[in-house]
Amino acid sequence: MDLDAYAAARGRQWGRLEELVRRRRLTGAEGDELLDLYQRVSTDLSVVRSASPDPSVVSYLSLLLTRARLEMVGTRTSTWTDALRFFTRTFPAALYRTRWWWVATALTSVLVAVLIAAWTLRHPEVYTSQLSPAEIRAYVGTDFQHYYSEFPHHEFATEVWVNNAWVAAQCIAGGVLGLPVLYVVFQNVMNLGVVAALMISHDRTSLFFGLILPHGLLELTAVFVAGAIGLRLCWSWVEPGPRTRLQSLAAEGRTAVAVALGLVFVLLVSGAIEGFVTPSGLPTWARIGVGLVAESGFLAYVFVVGRAAHRAGVTGDVEARDAGDAPLLVG
Repeated sequence: MDLDAYAAARGRQWGRLEELVRRRRLTGAEGDELLDLYQRVSTDLSVVRSASPDPSVVSYLSLLLTRARLEMVGTRTSTWTDALRFFTRTFPAALYRTRWWWVATALTSVLVAVLIAAWTLRHPEVYTSQLSPAEIRAYVGTDFQHYYSEFPHHEFATEVWVNNAWVAAQCIAGGVLGLPVLYVVFQNVMNLGVVAALMISHDRTSLFFGLILPHGLLELTAVFVAGAIGLRLCWSWVEPGPRTRLQSLAAEGRTAVAVALGLVFVLLVSGAIEGFVTPSGLPTWARIGVGLVAESGFLAYVFVVGRAAHRAGVTGDVEARDAGDAPLLVG
């Protein structure tokens, strides 16, 4: 085949296709023309490859067809609109849809923490077997309080944020197996209960709650949400419902990723409170008030914004065009 003669004969169509893909907007007629030219040039590329595979012509036509394909199916980029959609629809809807899981996890965890604290108060050997009397005096006297002001505020806030985000990530990542999630959540709850008992038994109750509540309300809520999402991820393949186990796990896995990304910002807020508000010179009532405002804001975000998004049909999963080729049944 004479490639030069073939290119000359087809060049006008190739040029017209290139012209169309450069335009920002196409009319209906131009869209139909684009589709027709795409099919024609695809045939041309096949002919060139089989009869006279010149690298430059093959490369040109391949790139042209790729651009045309993107023009036809549309391209999506990360924009501020995407971020706004995530925080006003995807993330809050996922939180609202899974609300009973994390509310139950939070209530159960708090109850377990109270029971552990009550048990430890009756059995002080829980901590006396681990710490010497001098270490206990140092901890309840200065160490617990100084922990929040030992480092510069911004460094401490960053360290806390990274640590808490890691704990939340462990909860979600371990969700496929289930038991690792229970272990991580229980370790946090047990530590909270034992420390509470230690401080209460040494008449440091007000100091304990005055330092824990400002940031702890939002921080623990985020950890409980992460734990619940991890457990739900495990349950998705144990009891997949009308979907296959793989479909169910994939759908809940995508939701889990969305929640994990959102919790990074929730924990950023709690880390900022722990770094700047908890060790501040504000009165105890003011510091706890900041924590209550942050927690109330989160709950309002879930049950107002999330509820509205969920009623609009948002599930917290990615959009259908991004979910893959297999249709998913969302319960």
